[in-house]
Amino acid sequence: MGDKSPKATQKKSTQKQSKATAAGQKKQQAVAAKQSGKKK
Repeated sequence: MGDKSPKATQKKSTQKQSKATAAGQKKQQAVAAKQSGKKK
């Protein structure tokens, strides 16, 4: 599975990026939920 074509490498990097952003969004949502819970 050693595909080193530019298309394959770009696809991998975009998948990594989307995973990272999804994790970041989950963290932000958790923080926002905690903050809104304190306000009430």
